Amino acid sequence: MKPLYTVSATVKGGRTGTVETSDGVLKLNLSMPGAMGGQGGGGTNPEALFAAGYGACFASALANVAQKAGVKAEDAEVTHHVSIGKDEEDGGFRLAVQIDVKLPGVERAKAQELLHQAHDFCPYSKATRGNIEVKLNLVE
Repeated sequence: MKPLYTVSATVKGGRTGTVETSDGVLKLNLSMPGAMGGQGGGGTNPEALFAAGYGACFASALANVAQKAGVKAEDAEVTHHVSIGKDEEDGGFRLAVQIDVKLPGVERAKAQELLHQAHDFCPYSKATRGNIEVKLNLVE
């Protein structure tokens, strides 16, 4: 692959530290969610960052496939739910994602088709395919 763009993120302190991108645009505190035994707090976490990144990429992929199909999807809304839980196989952790997509004004069968095409096209979906459980969900 010939890279079109590369960004780096440096993390100090793991889940309770900081993260900053090489371009300086993103600089955040990290905190462990209370649900995972942490103290919560004002920071974000890797799952929230993954949900945001995957969601933005997927929304762009959806816009791309809709445009190619001649479908107006400017009112589309994409919500990524990222869950982390125990991996019974190795005692570590696993991720799962549910992608909720609203496509107002698009006939249900066509919207379902576009949802699957976007999942086939999205680079994040390609990267996670076969590695984590991803559920596609067309919502009204």
